[in-house]
Amino acid sequence: MDLGIKGRRAIVCASSKGLGLACAQQLAREGVDLVMIARGQDALEAAAQSIRDESGVKVTTVAADITTPEGRAKVLAVCPDPDILVTNAGGPKPGDFREWTREDWISAVDANMLTPIEMIRATVDKMIARKFGRIVNITSASVKMPIEILGLSNGARAGLTGFVSGLARQTVAHNVTINNLLPGPFATDRLLQTAERLARDSGKNIEQVMTARKAAVPAGRFGEPDEFGQACAFLCGAKSGFISGQNLVMDGGIYPGTL
Repeated sequence: MDLGIKGRRAIVCASSKGLGLACAQQLAREGVDLVMIARGQDALEAAAQSIRDESGVKVTTVAADITTPEGRAKVLAVCPDPDILVTNAGGPKPGDFREWTREDWISAVDANMLTPIEMIRATVDKMIARKFGRIVNITSASVKMPIEILGLSNGARAGLTGFVSGLARQTVAHNVTINNLLPGPFATDRLLQTAERLARDSGKNIEQVMTARKAAVPAGRFGEPDEFGQACAFLCGAKSGFISGQNLVMDGGIYPGTL
């Protein structure tokens, strides 16, 4: 399926590994030129070169922390007018809310709510002027079904979801869509980090926790990052302009609701 975005330019945040990398890979397979951002230079360059070798698209790397004003400035200096923006940042630490300080909360909101908003603010008007834009925010299935030990993430990402819901209904008239992808248990480092915390709290070993976690997924497995990347690319497609303000849960059927 040709998504009609060959030659477009995309900023993909936190894209040296995991779900961010999967989104970058799938966009590249559609012929989209990339600006990839991550904090670790070596992993970022390795990921970028792999994409260049496979797809032949232009890939520019920016080693920066997207959650800081300086990091965002570096990215926007390289690509001030992307056609596609995929926001993403590492999730805040798991734990008990009694352990978290005000600084922990501010850091979570900065990374997982305000950073995407700042990136949208910096790019959306140029998208509107060109009559094309696709913004996808990688959030979490915990927005729909909060996870006890991920309270920092639950709160910050829910704030972003509320903001996007209002803005997306204004921009869609200009062929600029904004949607959220809500991953559940995908086979990434984040899944392992959460499982390690659950293992410590429960007194079980990591294998027991991972087995129980997988058993709770109706699909009977963890998600593969490529599946996530394909959904991201679809939402960025030229013919996806009638989808905006939506929250696509990808969790193997865990979420039991109808809305």
